[in-house]
Amino acid sequence: MTDCGFNTALLHGVDDKNPFGATQVPIYQSSAFRHKCAEDLENIFTNKAMGFSYTRINNPTVEAFEKRITVLEGGLGSVACASGMAALFNALMNILQSGDEVVAAAGLYGGTVELFEDLEAFGIQTKYVKENVPESYEALITDKTRLIFAETIGNPKLDVTDIEEVARVAHRHGLPFIVDNTVATPYLVKPLLLGADIVVNSSSKYINGNSDAISGILTDGGKFKWDAERYPGLKPYKKFGPMAYIAKLRNGLFRNTGACLSPQNAFLNNLGLETLGLRMERQCANALELAVFLDSLDAGVTVNYPGLEKSPYHELAKRQLHGKYGAIVTLRTGSKERAFRIINALKLPYILSNIGDTKTLVIHPASTIAVHLSTEDQIQSGVYEDLIRISVGIEDIEDLKQDFKNAIEGEK
Repeated sequence: MTDCGFNTALLHGVDDKNPFGATQVPIYQSSAFRHKCAEDLENIFTNKAMGFSYTRINNPTVEAFEKRITVLEGGLGSVACASGMAALFNALMNILQSGDEVVAAAGLYGGTVELFEDLEAFGIQTKYVKENVPESYEALITDKTRLIFAETIGNPKLDVTDIEEVARVAHRHGLPFIVDNTVATPYLVKPLLLGADIVVNSSSKYINGNSDAISGILTDGGKFKWDAERYPGLKPYKKFGPMAYIAKLRNGLFRNTGACLSPQNAFLNNLGLETLGLRMERQCANALELAVFLDSLDAGVTVNYPGLEKSPYHELAKRQLHGKYGAIVTLRTGSKERAFRIINALKLPYILSNIGDTKTLVIHPASTIAVHLSTEDQIQSGVYEDLIRISVGIEDIEDLKQDFKNAIEGEK
């Protein structure tokens, strides 16, 4: 079903052939799977036949989730992991080795910056662009560069990556372009269709939608031509053609590090995923209206949101995200103390370190998700002492506007 709409593809794009006519893929809560004969199991382990052997490697409930994300992102195959960070680690380390370099956007989630710092112990260095424009990436590429990485919408910087143009830069230099699509989701943009090679989603966020399951997933577009000299680890898997990247990952790092997604969490993701389009439609509309409203207040706050015309990323976001701008808004309040007072005065939002829930969520990034970053790294990531990040939910917008107005003006 390649020519149908987003929500139709979500609900009907994968035929699971569920036993007994179940409308949802069951939870296959089994650590291992029996087989009729030894030959069948041998064929699975030697990649001569499809099947299930051990849930650390794959599971029917998990596979159903992987197939759905593959369809939504327009990819060739996906691998689901225990968390978004596990998915990112697998996506990167499937092709990196000691001595390699990464060129990355600056406005990254704090945990991602910390992961890149951890990779330094393995001899892998990351260079960050100062400005999220294609020429900045090109300027940092050397003969040691092995991939380019960016987020569709930076979290919490809210800078927007020009996926098509950065992909062109990467491919001119024979490099894969890996994109974290967590904040935008495939509802707003499908990076693989714009030239990206691998997409990562922290599916704990908007894909799940209910904050009830930790998970992550990576999707390979299957179009990048891997150079066996630059990426020697992929050489034995060239025989798998477009599936070389996924085949290497499943037969190596993913299987051996064991950060697999549990069947229960895959089931919860499959449930949440069905309403992704509806939720994103409402959350993006709410975020835009809330941002415009807060920007109109004479209350000493500075509003950042790609949907505002004053944003330097507005025109790119309008074109690339099809007139929607995501569901995260940030506020600069003047001081950490005022930011805390505003957060504590809000009645509706939950104070917690997640995004993408049906409920509106707020956090002070500098003291939480970015607390372990250096001051320089915080600024590069768009984190300031007076910043509040708002993950806008599906509440009635007038209620949200009134709650934020009361909290902000009470601290004016």
